[in-house]
Amino acid sequence: MYKKIVLIPVLLFLFVSCKKSEESTAVNPKDSTATAVTSGDPLPSWNDRALKKDIIAYVEKVTKEGSPDFIPVENRIATFDNDGTLWAEKPYVQELFAFYRVKKMVEANPALAQKQPFKAVVEKDKTYFEKGGDKALIELVAATHTGMTEDEFEASTKEFFSGAQYPGKNVPIKQIRYQPQLELLNYLRANGFKTFIVTGGTVEVVRAISQDFYGIPKDQVVGTSFKYKFDDAKNAVLREPALDHFNDKEGKPVGIQLHIGQRPVFACGNEGGAGDLAMLRYSSGSKYPSFQLIVNHNDSIREYNYQEKDNLSLNTAAKYKYHVVSIKDDWKKVFADK
Repeated sequence: MYKKIVLIPVLLFLFVSCKKSEESTAVNPKDSTATAVTSGDPLPSWNDRALKKDIIAYVEKVTKEGSPDFIPVENRIATFDNDGTLWAEKPYVQELFAFYRVKKMVEANPALAQKQPFKAVVEKDKTYFEKGGDKALIELVAATHTGMTEDEFEASTKEFFSGAQYPGKNVPIKQIRYQPQLELLNYLRANGFKTFIVTGGTVEVVRAISQDFYGIPKDQVVGTSFKYKFDDAKNAVLREPALDHFNDKEGKPVGIQLHIGQRPVFACGNEGGAGDLAMLRYSSGSKYPSFQLIVNHNDSIREYNYQEKDNLSLNTAAKYKYHVVSIKDDWKKVFADK
């Protein structure tokens, strides 16, 4: 979810089917993280608790033809936040990418090391960003994510993800994905849901890995975006250092309307910055039965333990009867192996 565009954001990436029998169900390889089939338990990394049963019961009732709760396939829209929902966010991957870009840009032009915000990154000056707040962070992302063609930017993201290690875990970025969520995405897709990532991170960074990491095509990613212009001489689209849409909090329903054009019936975010509450609230307004899910980071041993100071997300979940994932209790396994 997005907490502060760090924060852009500095900040800032899914199901196997249950056929109710032991038969296996094929998964569309173009909209999945695996081409393998599954049978029996559709969510093997989820503990057999009430939440797992609720998820399966919901999917079964809304996909059963003739049921009063049946949702037509074209209306089975599922939206997932990314940071803290599909992969870890301590620190944000987009923050790591921004620092990577600073290093590359300073290597190419050493004079940048004396210019903010590059100087603060090079000198590890945290106070610069603490004092500057969101403005300083957005400035950093704009400086490192714009001024190049989309092809050049995509090449840069691929290079980053091919070698980046996640601090503290010392594993490739791909291994900080949540295994239970990968299963949930596949399970939903195998039952006719179209899965979208709706992130506060910049859309281009998430698009670079969405298919490989989550089985979600580029055109099913909604995120924070900068303004674009077409350069006729280069015959290319360029990204300008000006924010176009900040896809966090109230910006998420707006982004969903602009990009998808209809309310999701299944929406999943996480507790930690209250950035997903508007998306979950929007989902609950569907004319069809809906399901809202919030991931609670309460496992200091296998993942992290952190909460909002005002407990807004969990209080809101209790108020509207959203479902809450306890990483500690509901997930048998947290991270993907590869």
